[in-house]
Amino acid sequence: MIDAVEKPAIFITPDYRIQAVNQAYKDTYSQQIYTGSSHCYEISHGASEPCDRHGEDCPLLSCAQSGRTARVVHVHQTPQGKQHCDILMRPIRDEDGMTLGYLEILDRILYASAEVAEHKMVGRTECFNKLLNRINRAASSDISVLLQGETGTGKELVARSIHDASERHSKPFIIIECAGLNDALFESELFGHHKGAFTGATHNKKGLVEEADGGTLFLDEIGDVPLHSQVKLLRLLETGTFRSVGGLQPKRSDFRLICATHKDLLQLVEAGEFRQDLYYRIAGLTLRLPPLRQRRDDIPLLIEQFLGTGYKGHKTFSAQAMQCITAHDFPGNIRELKNLVEQSVLMANDDVIWPEDLPVALQERGEVQGTAITSLQEHEQQYLTRLCQTYQGTPEELARQLGVSARTLYRKLQKYGLKLNKS
Repeated sequence: MIDAVEKPAIFITPDYRIQAVNQAYKDTYSQQIYTGSSHCYEISHGASEPCDRHGEDCPLLSCAQSGRTARVVHVHQTPQGKQHCDILMRPIRDEDGMTLGYLEILDRILYASAEVAEHKMVGRTECFNKLLNRINRAASSDISVLLQGETGTGKELVARSIHDASERHSKPFIIIECAGLNDALFESELFGHHKGAFTGATHNKKGLVEEADGGTLFLDEIGDVPLHSQVKLLRLLETGTFRSVGGLQPKRSDFRLICATHKDLLQLVEAGEFRQDLYYRIAGLTLRLPPLRQRRDDIPLLIEQFLGTGYKGHKTFSAQAMQCITAHDFPGNIRELKNLVEQSVLMANDDVIWPEDLPVALQERGEVQGTAITSLQEHEQQYLTRLCQTYQGTPEELARQLGVSARTLYRKLQKYGLKLNKS
């Protein structure tokens, strides 16, 4: 049974011991697997005890408690580094209904990363992993998907991830920005137009629906589509056909639809600003993207991502600056965080970014709410560390400016393991 599974798979008993393993699973991990003695958490996590004791949902434990198949996303240790894996755990029973063990099948998630990686979704938190689980489920079918989340939560990146993980990944991924389009522009963008169809139509133009044939059509900010255009969009989704502006012949396009909005579409439906029948057409599966304030533990990793992919050099945030950042609620979410990193890098005079290098709004927020209390000794160490990185004079000159003897300064530097550039 194990060898017949194409994806990495193992059979484990209730005590977490691996009793059977296929070659795909062996190829996934660097550790040697000994059937009958190796535990699953040793191989996948490099841990000495089950994952539920480290704050993760254990699929085996879920299976044992519910008696049903379980599915979770975990971060596993592989030779390529930390990698997200979508785990399917299924109980195996004998003829009498007694559980013999569990079949675990892995699906490695390539569109996301638990480490710094360009052009991928990045994160490790529980709510991020749950989102990946739902993305994988969405990608496995052709169902219409509605992405809902605050501005800046990465809806376009999620839409692209669904496309990349689907069977349509080799076909086009077409984006239509719905915000700011009136009826005429929306129809022309969506369906295309013939030469002379309206003033300014100097040539034939293929619509984005036609461009998306075979692939995925992503409508960003679907809540901004005018009511008149909603009727034509609904007709397209119901019939699969459309006519270009000024055209007579109907055309067909086979595409998968993904929509996104930061608005509450059901409230718009109640207000008569969005068609109810269109809502149920586009919301086959709804994915809610978590705001950054619910992913605070991912902030250092995202900062590392922005520093690594956007800048040459070795800029880092001090512990104090990072404390101010992680305490911020980020109404602009990941987009706001990226902007914060760009501003802070620009304002920092050296390779270490301090709280005063952060945007003024963040500094003011830190002063109002306060930060964790630190000892005077810690403040002294932090202050001297900064001076050692930036001061260009001699130790004697610095001691004189600090109002202490050179001997006292040397003693304090030695205490904290510090050294001036010119000492």
